[in-house]
Amino acid sequence: MKKIQDCLRERILVIDGAMGTMIQRHKLTEADYRGERFKDWPSDLKGNNDLLSITQPHIIEGIHKEYLEAGADIIETNTFSSTVIAQADYGLQSIAYELNVASAKCARNAIDKFLTSPPTPLQGRGASPRFVAGAIGPLNKTLSLSPDVNNPGYRAVTFDEVVAAYYEQVSGLVDGGVDILLVETIFDTLNAKAAIFAIKKYFRDTKHEELPVMISGTITDASGRTLSGQTLEAFYTSIMHAKPLSVGLNCALGAAEMRSHIEELSTIAGCYTSAYPNAGLPNAMGEYDEHPHQTAGFIEEWARQGFVNIVGGCCGTTPDHIKHIADAVKNFQPRELPVVETELA
Repeated sequence: MKKIQDCLRERILVIDGAMGTMIQRHKLTEADYRGERFKDWPSDLKGNNDLLSITQPHIIEGIHKEYLEAGADIIETNTFSSTVIAQADYGLQSIAYELNVASAKCARNAIDKFLTSPPTPLQGRGASPRFVAGAIGPLNKTLSLSPDVNNPGYRAVTFDEVVAAYYEQVSGLVDGGVDILLVETIFDTLNAKAAIFAIKKYFRDTKHEELPVMISGTITDASGRTLSGQTLEAFYTSIMHAKPLSVGLNCALGAAEMRSHIEELSTIAGCYTSAYPNAGLPNAMGEYDEHPHQTAGFIEEWARQGFVNIVGGCCGTTPDHIKHIADAVKNFQPRELPVVETELA
């Protein structure tokens, strides 16, 4: 099977859209989240979407399948919050590893079924491989900022604790069979550095062949900075030592607002670039109104300008958005990697 690096040299790849948006469509109850295994759990579990990989795996597999049929080359595991730190909100720290294994297997099963099923006219997949990206979220605690405005030096978590949490997550994702590790929605670069350290440590400890790492940050507002205050160039400089497969942006902004940042990133990144924006900005009700053809229109222009190698959608995007995006970029050449000089003239 082709490696993802081979595919990236040939064409623009498409990553899937929002998992949470699709889960909301199922209108699940507290009992649905609990399943049989957690029916007597002492705290509420509704909203813990990652748990559905264990209690409702058919729903998660079904969502993956919809994105694959829409044209996604890369699907993300349902593990945005699958760490001991994030799962502490539900008292489920003990199953963090299991969540990652289960979610990776859901994605792997969806791809296996997709590639062995008779193709439909909508799929148009040919012989192209599909890849599972192990989603590693930003955590609900930050290393760079204090949650207490009266004590700016306070931190709710330590670097070592974050590394340990990510190490366990990486272990579960690799054991579950992912092809790529995706550190995404980074608003605090120090958290991302802990994730990178955990990834490198895991492969050094286990002697396993290293998996490609995708890194995706989040510009939170019109200032063009991350929440922890870095400019895009500073963010890239902070993580380039990881030698990622790709670096990009996702979440917080719609495609219209993200364009200038993607253009800038395309000029400074020595690796492949990725972009998966929200479906516009949320309305007063917190919902996303941007139609699939609108999102695809913005991203088509990025492809025409040669800004991107991997594109897709984040909050508010659906399989319909991904289908429109895939159709919009299929005839454009991917961004070429720059020639990076290693010696001074």
